[in-house]
Amino acid sequence: MTSKEQEITWDLAGLFPNITDPSVEATIEKSKGLANTFEKKYRGKIGNLTPEDLLSCLREVEAFNVAVGDISLFASLSFAANMTLPETQTLNDKICKLEAEMGKQLAFFSLELGALLKAKPELVNEPVLVNYKHRLERILRRVAHQLSEVEEQLIIEKDQFGVDAWQELQSKWLNTRTFEICVQGEKKTLNYGQATGLLSHPDRATRESANRAIYSLLGRDGEIFSAALRSICNDWVTIAKRRKYNSPMESSLLNNDTEQEVIDNLMQAIEQNVGSYQRYLKLKAKLMNLPVLANYDLIAPLPDAPELKFSFQQAQTLITEAYSRFSPEYAEAVEEMFSQRRIDASPRFGKRNGAFCASWYRGKSAYILQSFNGTLSDVFTLAHELGHATHDYYMSRNQTLMNTSVPSIVAETASIFGELLLTDLMLDNAKTDAERRAVLCLVLDEAGMTAFQVSARVWFEQALYASIQKGEYLDYQTICKNWTTSRDRIYGDSVTWLPEMEAEWTMKPHYYMANYRFYNYPYVYAQMFVYSLYERYLEEGKAFVPKLVAALSAGNSISPTEIGQTMGLNVKDPAFWSGGLKVFERFIADLEKIV
Repeated sequence: MTSKEQEITWDLAGLFPNITDPSVEATIEKSKGLANTFEKKYRGKIGNLTPEDLLSCLREVEAFNVAVGDISLFASLSFAANMTLPETQTLNDKICKLEAEMGKQLAFFSLELGALLKAKPELVNEPVLVNYKHRLERILRRVAHQLSEVEEQLIIEKDQFGVDAWQELQSKWLNTRTFEICVQGEKKTLNYGQATGLLSHPDRATRESANRAIYSLLGRDGEIFSAALRSICNDWVTIAKRRKYNSPMESSLLNNDTEQEVIDNLMQAIEQNVGSYQRYLKLKAKLMNLPVLANYDLIAPLPDAPELKFSFQQAQTLITEAYSRFSPEYAEAVEEMFSQRRIDASPRFGKRNGAFCASWYRGKSAYILQSFNGTLSDVFTLAHELGHATHDYYMSRNQTLMNTSVPSIVAETASIFGELLLTDLMLDNAKTDAERRAVLCLVLDEAGMTAFQVSARVWFEQALYASIQKGEYLDYQTICKNWTTSRDRIYGDSVTWLPEMEAEWTMKPHYYMANYRFYNYPYVYAQMFVYSLYERYLEEGKAFVPKLVAALSAGNSISPTEIGQTMGLNVKDPAFWSGGLKVFERFIADLEKIV
């Protein structure tokens, strides 16, 4: 966004007028009262509920979460937009503590519901509970892994100063270090956010300097990171055994409502098709006049890439047109996000890095945060987040709250689809071959990183647990070896790596997330699934529109496998996953024509 543009901020008045409004404190007190009322009414009694009583209970849970959801969303959005303001810090901290207390207070609900379903599994098929059928099926699958209420509370308490603290250490290290980097011949001392912003700098020497500075410092403290990761992984092995999981990955599979065989087939398809990605990387090396790409060239712009700059209004016009070409009705969610001021796009001091889309169930909408600086990448990021908002738009209008918590493998469907809609529009509108190359390389860089580089992270995490099972000690060098071996399965000889890049794993927050293992494969799944989806759209044209709308409207009322079936896709067929590469290879072929 240029300095001449008016600041683009979101309007949170639909949630609360402002932070100091009396309705904020009133809602906090109301939330506490609702939690107390629910506990008094249901603690110790869920096991005796009739199907009709259980229906009433589930509806009360949803109503409670809708009420609490507004204040939780308001606090988190206010904080994300202005993290340095004392009032947003105070409110966010207060709501986080409130949620933790209510979480412990109401932990009995999921435990008692699980026990009820274990004792009476036939409840899952009760006609009166049909709206919650799939949700109850998923809860029933988790019953075998539940612990007692006291054990669950103890895990929450021990994590606070255990694995949570290791996670915090990794985050704080990154945000409290400075790096000496040579930026276009000038030495500068930069913080982590500034330093990582140089990884895609047009100047190759600057990119190399940034990579060396960041990863050499990370590697210097490698034993700190290995201590954190070793503790988190070993803690999870203990918890997984305590919960009777068959593998460290099983909890993630349950969270994502999928099966080991499906993910194994996905990862096998990736490994069998790494040649496509390597073909692109070698093509990019040719475009950059290099014999082979170095790791610091992977996300670099092309030397002759035109400087494409966009105002926020131009981005709005482009994205709305891209979505409208698919279907005018499909673009209604996008148009509403702009017209209702649900987007905070202006860069500012104290604003959270990155971009996200946060659901607002009561408003049947969402809020998007992004720092829009007018780059082509920013336009694609906005198109991506508006895909999430479109998903929320359809889900919230067709499902009750419990059926809107989609697993990660489904959550990226509309967002990646939106990127592809924008890609085809941008390619159609490109005035020169240089513009087309810039668009194609950006898309191939992003898709290649998501489908292929992220696959290396999946193999890496699997390798960590294999090392533990073999009795290996996860010191720094052992972890580095697991990383570089997994990485090289993807890149082969298509990229050369600085020796400092052995420490690349240290800065990925996903590995350190407490009690959230195997964060990465859902993104590979989503990328490959949506590419297959898009190929089907190109074949069917407008007849495909209602199928996608139905899939997004389903939320998590049906499984990801069933969502695929609504569009004629079989994710259990091993051959399915290779089909997603057709779109990727089409983009490569288009690029080869204009090299």
